[in-house]
Amino acid sequence: MTRPTTGPPPPAAPAPPAAPPRRRRRHRVIVPLALAAALLAGTIGAHALDQPDPTDPGFLSPVATDDDGASRLADALRARGVTVRRETELLPALLALDNAPATLFVPAPELLHPDTLGALGELPAGRRLVLVDPARRMLESAGLPVVPTDRRWATRAVGPEADGRPCPLPEATRAGVAAAQLQRYAAVPDGPVALDRCYAGGLVRLPGRAETVVIGASDPFRNDRIAERGNEALGVGLLGVHDRVVWLDLDGPAPPPTFGRPGGDGEPAWSPTPGGSTEYDDGGTGEGQGQPGGPGTATDEHDGPGDPPGQGGPPPPDDHPLRDAFPPWFWALLVQLALVALLVVLWRARRLGPPVGEPLPVEVRSAETVLGRARLYQRARARGPAAATLRTATLGRVRGRLDLPATTGHAELAARVAERVGGDPEQIRELLYGAAPRTDADLVALARSLDRLTRTVAAAPGRPTEGDPR
Repeated sequence: MTRPTTGPPPPAAPAPPAAPPRRRRRHRVIVPLALAAALLAGTIGAHALDQPDPTDPGFLSPVATDDDGASRLADALRARGVTVRRETELLPALLALDNAPATLFVPAPELLHPDTLGALGELPAGRRLVLVDPARRMLESAGLPVVPTDRRWATRAVGPEADGRPCPLPEATRAGVAAAQLQRYAAVPDGPVALDRCYAGGLVRLPGRAETVVIGASDPFRNDRIAERGNEALGVGLLGVHDRVVWLDLDGPAPPPTFGRPGGDGEPAWSPTPGGSTEYDDGGTGEGQGQPGGPGTATDEHDGPGDPPGQGGPPPPDDHPLRDAFPPWFWALLVQLALVALLVVLWRARRLGPPVGEPLPVEVRSAETVLGRARLYQRARARGPAAATLRTATLGRVRGRLDLPATTGHAELAARVAERVGGDPEQIRELLYGAAPRTDADLVALARSLDRLTRTVAAAPGRPTEGDPR
């Protein structure tokens, strides 16, 4: 009987291509956060470029023709017969108000020196003071009972009504809708007088000896926005209530007030504080009325008992809280970023409760699970945790075979194992409780030794273990 011939063995199936390494999942968090940060930075940059800087030279200047200047407003005032007088210092501007009723226009109040702000609250009767977007500190220093409230991200064009009531300013009523709502203002709590509010609080008027008008947006005065809606009518109406406008055009931060004329005795020439004098005292000669630089009798409000006039002690401490140092939108942005961070933490968080057992959709072979876990250990180079896992499993099996409790000491357990397998207790103790392997080869040798020890302990006495050459 002939045996059937067999053909050549079938060719082995090609090995499946190695799976590409799984990319780390950090990009799932970094990419959205980077895009959000880029969008936020671009938005803030575009907004900063669009909003004018009151500290720039030429801001709302009657002779500046660029976008942030106010030459078009000055020309419109002259066309209506209003005289525009440009002054670059506060003292000449104040002295120009003594002759006849006029309007003092201060487009950049933050450029004024703090020691001169008190003079704005003591203007002669029948005058009007127009301030553009003044800060809280400036209003308090000038003694005006007005405080800024909330601020918008960008200027909004609204009607002259405020709180559902018509605006009492006729010039605002004639202008109609205008871009005047950026910074809102209100009266101080329990203030002495009530304010006339227009444009949803973007424009307020404080009646008194000298009428004060505070507007929280510069759009009605700027060259690039004056032609929109009723901006020109509002700007001309606010400044053209009198026949003269004294325009305070500061090129930069104003220096401190000058006391004493050159070669004089150093006495103050004028007092910027409320109740002080703005006249020049010539010692009784009658000359030099209304001119700065001469001696006088007023003193600085910061002068101490031993300080010379005009060279007083330190200014009063600034007790404004930190929240007043930043606009409201800054704090709103911080709150939004905190909420986004909280959502990211909740999204990336692990289980928020105990694990729940669920049926597996597919069955995975135990060998594949062991191999996958081993590859994770190998990729992380976690030889110590891998050796600890192998030793823990070996100790559990050995204790079960020898009926030893889990509280058995290292020396006793090594002695019982050595008695069972006939080895050296010190070597067995080193095998079960020794140091972590340094290389992968040492880890493989440790795994083989632990497996051999487990088989030897589990074998019955006198019966050869599996793999024993005997």
